[in-house]
Amino acid sequence: MKIVGVGCGPGMLSDAARKAIGGATEIYGSMRAIELVREEISLSANVTVITDYHGLRELPGEAVVLSTGDPMLAGLGYLGGEVIPGISSLQVACSRLRISLVRVAVVDAHGTDHDKAVLQVREELRRGKVVFLLSMPGFDPAMLTEGLCEPAGGYRIALCEELGYPGERIVIGTPDEPPGPSSLLHSYVIGKF
Repeated sequence: MKIVGVGCGPGMLSDAARKAIGGATEIYGSMRAIELVREEISLSANVTVITDYHGLRELPGEAVVLSTGDPMLAGLGYLGGEVIPGISSLQVACSRLRISLVRVAVVDAHGTDHDKAVLQVREELRRGKVVFLLSMPGFDPAMLTEGLCEPAGGYRIALCEELGYPGERIVIGTPDEPPGPSSLLHSYVIGKF
């Protein structure tokens, strides 16, 4: 099995990913992942939209599984097999905001206890890191600001939406006025940057 990162938006596909997808006979992915690489998929390939992520480890050895962004950033890299990286939302956000990746700690709030994620954000900020928060619908950005780090001076919160897409939007706020999302595809960057 190959787990192929398709990038976080259009045009962010590596040559290695393009070759793996073009040569695949069995492709599995979310509708979004499939749409990002539709032009690369052979007409003879069998394409299946993933609706149940629990059975993915049982896929045939020749399967190519598409993972949005990079498979190793809260993606499908846990499945095993060969992993072909993709351009992640983390990379794009840091590039747009001109933040070195070595300064960043990642906190994943996908399918997790939001209170726990907020505690992780606060701990990383105390360590002097800039935090990249993989958010999800229902995550309230105000949770990030309550009791942030005292004093909260100097911290900024960047809302990054639709990274890599034509509607890309980055809004920078403060702990007193955190930006709220208008898209399901969003993440936050929090810290002194």
